[in-house]
Amino acid sequence: MKAIDLKLTALLALTLAPLCAAVADIRDTACRTTAQCEAEANRLRGSVSKDATSARAKAQDQFYWLGRINMASTVMLLEEGIIPARLARPIAEGVIYSIRQADQPGGKRPRDVLQIEKIISEKAGPEATLIHSGRSRQDMLATYRVAQLRTAVLDTAEALLQARLALLDLASHNVDTYVPAYTNGVQAQPVSYAHYLLAFADSFARDSQRIRELYARLNLSPMGTAVLANSSWPLNRNRLAELLGFDGLVLNSYDAGQVISYDVPIEAANIVGSVALRIGAMMQDLHTQYHQSRPWILLDTSQTYTSSAMPQKQNPGLIMGARTKASDVVALAQWATLHAHNVTPGMTDYKEEVPRTYLSAVEMLNQFVAVLKALKVDPQRSLEELNGDWTTSMELAETLQRLHQVPFRIGHHFASLVVTDARKNNLSPSQFPYARAVELYAQAIRQDGLTDSRLPLSEPVFRATLAPDDMVRSRVGIGGPQPAEVKRMLALAGESLARDQTWLAQRNAGLIAAEAKLNSAFFKYLEP
Repeated sequence: MKAIDLKLTALLALTLAPLCAAVADIRDTACRTTAQCEAEANRLRGSVSKDATSARAKAQDQFYWLGRINMASTVMLLEEGIIPARLARPIAEGVIYSIRQADQPGGKRPRDVLQIEKIISEKAGPEATLIHSGRSRQDMLATYRVAQLRTAVLDTAEALLQARLALLDLASHNVDTYVPAYTNGVQAQPVSYAHYLLAFADSFARDSQRIRELYARLNLSPMGTAVLANSSWPLNRNRLAELLGFDGLVLNSYDAGQVISYDVPIEAANIVGSVALRIGAMMQDLHTQYHQSRPWILLDTSQTYTSSAMPQKQNPGLIMGARTKASDVVALAQWATLHAHNVTPGMTDYKEEVPRTYLSAVEMLNQFVAVLKALKVDPQRSLEELNGDWTTSMELAETLQRLHQVPFRIGHHFASLVVTDARKNNLSPSQFPYARAVELYAQAIRQDGLTDSRLPLSEPVFRATLAPDDMVRSRVGIGGPQPAEVKRMLALAGESLARDQTWLAQRNAGLIAAEAKLNSAFFKYLEP
C-alpha cells in the first residue's frame, strides 16, 4: 500500500510541476516555494482539499453517529421499560463516557459498534450491553450512512443555492448585453447574456427541486429493524426516528437495511451528476471563447496563469478546474451506480462511499461560483461578434410576414439569397447594399411566381431588422430575451431561490431541534 501511495505522490508531483512553474512565471513574488506553487495551482484547478462536505459533516463522523444512536437507544429502551429504570443512570453514564473520552488525550474513536460497546461496558458494567436489545450492526450502520448522506445532500443543496445566487447576480448586470447563441455549434440568433444565464439558473432550480423531493425519500429511519427481520423486542421505531432527526420510517424492515440503500443513494448521486453535466457544458462554452484572438468573455487575469514558454497566453485555469471537477462528479455518479450493479442484497458493496460524490460536487459548485465571480464580459465585443455574422437573417422573413403579409417561405428565400450573396462578397449585415437587397427580393419573387416584386421594407427598416440588439428588444412572448421579460424572469428566479433557501433553513433547523431533543431526553437520566 505504501508503495502505491509513493507512486501516486510522484505522479501528482509530475502533474503539478508544469502548472506550478507556470504560476511561478506570472507570480514570482508571491509563489517562491513548492508549497506555495502547489497551493496556487490547487486554487486554480479546484483540487480536492477537504475530506468532508462541511465542518458539520466532518464532525459528524461514524463514531459521532454511533454515539448518538447509543443515546437514542438508551432513551427509547428506558421509556419502553425494556431496560429497568434502576439501570438508567449507570448505563447513561457509560454511554456518555464513551463519547467524551474520545476528546481526551489518548482517547479512542473507534468506528466499530462492538469496540464502542466495550468502552461503555468498561465504565458501566456488562448490563450496559442491554442498549443493544433488538438492534444490530446492520441497522446501526444503515442509520449512520443515511444520516451521513443526509448531511452531504444538505451541504450540496447549500452550495447549489450559492451557485444560483451567483448566476442571478451576473444575469442582473447583463440584461442589455447581447451575445450570440449557438445551435449545432454554429452561431444561430442573438440573445441577451442574462437570458442565457437564466436558462442555466432555471435548470439548477430544478435540481434544487429534485433535492427537495429526494430528501423526502432520504430522511427516513432504518433504525430498530435489527439485521433485517426486526426482533422480539417491542422497539419504538418512531421514537428512535424522532430523536435522530428523521421525518419518518423506512417501513419494511428488509428494505430498511438491505434495499433502500440501492435506490436512494444512487438517486442522490445522479442528481449531482446531472448538475455536473450542465456545469461542464457552461465551462465548455466559456472555454471556447479562448479559441478566439478577441474573446467577448474572459476571466479576470488574476484567475489565469501564463504559459512557461509563451508569454502571450493567459490560460483559464479556473475554468479548466471547474470543468475537470464536473467530469469527476459525473464519473463518481456512474461509479456509485456501477458499484451496486450485480450485487446481491445484504452485501456491503453498494452501501458505502456515496458521500464522496457529494464532496466533489460541493467543490465543483464552489469552483463554479468562483468562475462566475471572475468573469469579465465585453458587451461591445459581443455585439461586434453578432454584427459580423448573419444571425438576424430569419428576422427578414418574419418582418416581411408580420408587416406586409409576405408568406414566410418567400421571405426565407429572400433572406437566403441575401446571406449567400453577402458571404460570397465578404459583407457583414451593416455593409450589405440596400440596392442589392431590392434586386434579390425581386429575384425571389420571380422565382416563387408572384408579381409584386418591390421590396416593401424601407432602407431604415431593413437596417433595423438586421440589427441584433433591435431583434432582441423586439421579441415578444413568454420566456423571451427581451429586457422586460428577462427582468420578470429574474424576479421569479429570485423568488424561487428564496423559497429554496427557506426550505434548507427549515431542514437544518429541524436537525438542530432533534439534536436538542435527544440531548434533553438523554441527559435527564444523568441528573442526581
